Amino acid sequence: MYSSKLTGVDAFSDLIRGVRAHGSLFGSSTLSPPWALHFVDGAPLTLCTVLTGAGWIVPEHRPPEPLRARETIVVRGPGTFTFVDEVGTRAEPIACGEHCATPEQGGTRHRRGWHDDGVDVGNGDDDRGGADGGGVAGEGAGGGATTLIVGAYPVRGEISRRLLDALPVVLRVDAGGTADPVLDHLAAEVAVDTPGQQVVLDRLLDWMLVCTLREWFDRPGGEPPAWWAAQRDPVVGHALRLLHAEPAAPWTVAALAERTGVSRSTLAKRFVDLVGEPPLTYLTRWRMTLAADLLVEREAATVADIARTVGYSDPFGFSAAFKRVRGINPSDFRRTATAP
Repeated sequence: MYSSKLTGVDAFSDLIRGVRAHGSLFGSSTLSPPWALHFVDGAPLTLCTVLTGAGWIVPEHRPPEPLRARETIVVRGPGTFTFVDEVGTRAEPIACGEHCATPEQGGTRHRRGWHDDGVDVGNGDDDRGGADGGGVAGEGAGGGATTLIVGAYPVRGEISRRLLDALPVVLRVDAGGTADPVLDHLAAEVAVDTPGQQVVLDRLLDWMLVCTLREWFDRPGGEPPAWWAAQRDPVVGHALRLLHAEPAAPWTVAALAERTGVSRSTLAKRFVDLVGEPPLTYLTRWRMTLAADLLVEREAATVADIARTVGYSDPFGFSAAFKRVRGINPSDFRRTATAP
């Protein structure tokens, strides 16, 4: 029997690899109640966590969600959301300043709240919202200082889009989980100004997002995507890691069964039961996802080059598979995806 442990090549690692923070800015504004921050860019994924204090996340067209100290909420775009001291506090548009970043840069912009009489309630000396994140300190519903950390993540390409498809518009993770040590590091790093801080903050936000999604997928009574649950199975999980580690290999069900140490029929049945489709169907869809991103990223490569990269010696067979899975041929997909 062949047995090995492959690391770093599971389905989740592949899907989240392209979701990275870059250039986070952490502000230090103090907001007096009533206050509201309206994040206007609708980033594909935005992580919000409170270090101290409390408030409410109000997603567009969704019910408000309380956010207390050490809790985390992830909002999936393209809808926008508001962070308020109390439900009902309004956030009106104001001019976006020099620290704003555009969505294509992975940025998140926020607008401060205004009183009904038109008076700006920001009252901050340094109100910064920046590329991929921002931290804002204010007075929350509990009356004390509220420190909000926000990480906005650009999600580019078809690989990471499969991760988005597995997430609801709003997901919550309570305090006391595996992300708490990351929060401690974030709090310590935000409090100082040291060389290399930017890189540290970006990587801590990435760590925070991974921990949050892991915890949400594993929550009691949850309904994680099939590929997440299947990774825990000793046979199917091993098969998935092999397919993700070597997508261009000339896989057959028999070859995959031999590598996982079970019979062909056992692997086929367990794979369908846990993943919802046969192994080679899963492999074809994964190859076409990889190919879609390669067609955009490698503009100088021919369709035949892309075909070979994902395991097809025949470009015509590759094109037929691509159109069957994605509903468009590779050349038209590339032309549409790279159009200005």
